[in-house]
Amino acid sequence: MISKLTEWLARALLAVAATLAFLICFLVCADVIGRVVFNSPVKGTPEIVSFSIVVICFLQAPFAIRSGGMIYVDAVTTRLPLWAQRVLELAGYLLGAAFFAIVCWGSLDPALHAWNSNEFEGEGALRVPVWPARFVIILGTFLAAFNYLLLCLERVRAPLNEPARGPSSPNETLN
Repeated sequence: MISKLTEWLARALLAVAATLAFLICFLVCADVIGRVVFNSPVKGTPEIVSFSIVVICFLQAPFAIRSGGMIYVDAVTTRLPLWAQRVLELAGYLLGAAFFAIVCWGSLDPALHAWNSNEFEGEGALRVPVWPARFVIILGTFLAAFNYLLLCLERVRAPLNEPARGPSSPNETLN
């Protein structure tokens, strides 16, 4: 049940990230047209785009992990015995969980500081609050670490003769 919930949450966050990316395209086009045709760019576009890129990246991380879309190099591992493939796969999951957990832990204080101090980014036309992006980083990295741990547990419970998971094919969807 936890696996299904995290898959649903990963898909929901992916939909939010895709919608945000879609809307950013319109903002950038409006800014370019405003600059070229009307000699008047959309104010605050650089601030909004830089803020949105961080948010989009960390909202997509849990889905990339659950779907097997993270970097996976099998040039060496496919030549190894099945047990060695399994050990390396588990080590990769644990290292991924550790990496994202450390990033999550390291992001807590800056996020709380941004919230408490009402920190903003940008000068002039538009000032964007920093705390939403910082809390999205915490959410994304927490879910990424959690998904790596879930994959590790699923892999430990899988039959020993099952080959390493590897990346999903482009047409494969989450179960």
